[in-house]
Amino acid sequence: MKRPSLFAVFLVCSVFTAGICHAQAHVAAAHDLLQIGIAAYNQKDYATAFQKISEAADQGDSRAQSWLGVMYQIVQGVPRNLDEAVTWYRKSADQGDADGQVRLAIMYSSGRGIPRNDDEAVVWYRKSADQGNAAAQFDLGMMYVNGRGVPFDAHEAATWYRKAADQGFDQAEFNLGIMYGTGRGVPKDANEAAMLIRQAAEQHLPVAQYTLARLYRGGLGVPQDFHEAAEWYRKAAAQGMVAAQNELNAMSGADRNAP
Repeated sequence: MKRPSLFAVFLVCSVFTAGICHAQAHVAAAHDLLQIGIAAYNQKDYATAFQKISEAADQGDSRAQSWLGVMYQIVQGVPRNLDEAVTWYRKSADQGDADGQVRLAIMYSSGRGIPRNDDEAVVWYRKSADQGNAAAQFDLGMMYVNGRGVPFDAHEAATWYRKAADQGFDQAEFNLGIMYGTGRGVPKDANEAAMLIRQAAEQHLPVAQYTLARLYRGGLGVPQDFHEAAEWYRKAAAQGMVAAQNELNAMSGADRNAP
């Protein structure tokens, strides 16, 4: 059998290598466009952001596709178009992008831009959650708590909340803390509840600040401390939480009426 010439081998290898180089250059170009777009977005230059992110998305960059969906959804640089948002989220999600997947799941679970479908929402939440996306892990936990798209399962909800909480997701920390406080889906543990709620409160989640204040006021999972209670009520009230301000007023009134 006649062996291929060295020239033929070189030609094939050159064509193959050129194809790889072209693909790599294409990816790099899309990545660079996305970075320029994100920088413009952060500077509130939404017109430039939309242009550059659109170009990257058209080249198939999954992150850019998710970003473009966001811009269509929240009206920045382009008129609001939820149908377009869903289209771009789906393109991103189909490529395995965790952000695109969780955003598509949110659209399914809320019925925005697409008919509400809890089963589909769970599918996409799970795909994203399995990649470690904390928001998806939290939302999947919420689906289990509410029995949407899956049977109600408090233990499974707590499992997903824990995954998100371990990444510092404040709402997951708070919800898991409440579950430990009530013994729902996990063994009841006032100390664990207070610790998790504090973590969320320290991230400025108003409802966590308010709840931590109540724990201090009642001595639940923490030593009773009215000064600490007032401090956390004050922080929650400063973020517009009316119930926290009412509790502060009540504490002040009690102090004035004390013998």
